[in-house]
Amino acid sequence: MLKYLGAGGGMVAAGAVLSACTGVQQAQNGGHSGPFPGNPGWRFVFVNHVTTNSFFVPTRSGLADAAALLGVPEPQWTGSENGNVAQMASAMETAINSKVDGIAVALTDDHAFVELTKRALGQGIPVIAYNASAAGNYPLTYVGQDLYLSGFRMGQRIAQKITSGDILVGISQPGGNNVQPRLDGITDALKQTAPGVRVQSVNTGAEQAGELNAMTAAYTGNAAAKGIYAVDAGSTAACAKLVADRGLAGKVGAGGFDLLDDTVAGVKGGALDFTIDQSPYLQGFLSVLYLYLFRLSGTLVAPPATDTGLTFVTKENVGPYATAHSRFEGGDNKDVIGMPSAIPLPPASVPGR
Repeated sequence: MLKYLGAGGGMVAAGAVLSACTGVQQAQNGGHSGPFPGNPGWRFVFVNHVTTNSFFVPTRSGLADAAALLGVPEPQWTGSENGNVAQMASAMETAINSKVDGIAVALTDDHAFVELTKRALGQGIPVIAYNASAAGNYPLTYVGQDLYLSGFRMGQRIAQKITSGDILVGISQPGGNNVQPRLDGITDALKQTAPGVRVQSVNTGAEQAGELNAMTAAYTGNAAAKGIYAVDAGSTAACAKLVADRGLAGKVGAGGFDLLDDTVAGVKGGALDFTIDQSPYLQGFLSVLYLYLFRLSGTLVAPPATDTGLTFVTKENVGPYATAHSRFEGGDNKDVIGMPSAIPLPPASVPGR
């Protein structure tokens, strides 16, 4: 911009820049955003369990995009880097004491956030659960994948390939509400459809750097395993690398969740049979939208429970994930992504749903 001004673009360029900046400032300080009335610059906070994990890059893009669209400041991103529940609870308490205007929290623990949620609601601060919810808590709604169902469907898919023997299943936080329901779903589905399969869970830890080592150690200790799977983003990427590095593609079943670069490359190259997309972008975007509308309407627009999806990504449909580098999936491409010439039929509607 400065080069353009110096080259003689002068008053026209400066006027355009100042007008744009003023528009943003007005929207965030009592101005208007599209058809909506002004707001005082509502401050929202996201409390997360793995704040630096690359899985949440599209979630952060989504919350930032929603904030810009609605004319509110970009929400604060806070919590813990390694799944420490006490750190998350402390971050939520800080947000409540700061009298923020809304909180989105990943309820990875059944107990740590109950009183905090009740306190926030008691002070007029709406609370939404995203990515993980908890029985016995009181969020206004949940925005995220049906975690148990996703695991159950994954178990059914595993049973199509493996009917007996051991499989390894990596899990970053055993017992955590964000991943344990998936492992439970896999186990339950296999009990029904392939009771000869034995599930060996592998605690890979909440830090991405150590997940490959954990999966490698587990496979070294059980090289007869017929499948290498995972229920979280980092562990799935580790599975893809392990299968590729050991030359196991086509020799073992493999798959997992989410769309980290190594995972997408693993699906494209055949190291993974599948991965599951849960639309993390929507978990950020819709949480901000729901908090905004709840405040704007004085509670009249109650946020709906939203399942952000369960899409199996395989070699047949991985192309756009591998090439688009979309902001919606953690890339840096902000351009419009081209539509296919035909849209594949989704599953048929279920009567009454």
